[in-house]
Amino acid sequence: MDPWLAADPPGPNDDPPPFDPGKERHREVETKERAKSARPPRFKVILYNDDYTPMEFVVQILEKVFRKGPSAATQIMLQIHRGGMGIAGVYVLEIAETKSTTVQRMAEEKGYPLRCGVEKE
Repeated sequence: MDPWLAADPPGPNDDPPPFDPGKERHREVETKERAKSARPPRFKVILYNDDYTPMEFVVQILEKVFRKGPSAATQIMLQIHRGGMGIAGVYVLEIAETKSTTVQRMAEEKGYPLRCGVEKE
């Protein structure tokens, strides 16, 4: 009779039953190698300075379209104002184009000549 099947449970000083390779199943863990997927290219959405679009409108655009906080939006607006252009955000192509189109549409609705472009990072 197998000592492990006895009525009394094994105690802390009892030896385990001997290893029986016939009862043990050999299980291998199969791993598959995944091909590393390349990150999609990123594109910068650039706002260009002009002499007619109010600074407050540019800050609103940065807050609403690009989800920047008030201080970050103001910093980017000042960079655009002083340097002639500024990066509003970096996205995959489809999102960058959508945001650029949204900015141009909002500017046209208000009658402002604000220009926006997309450029590879």
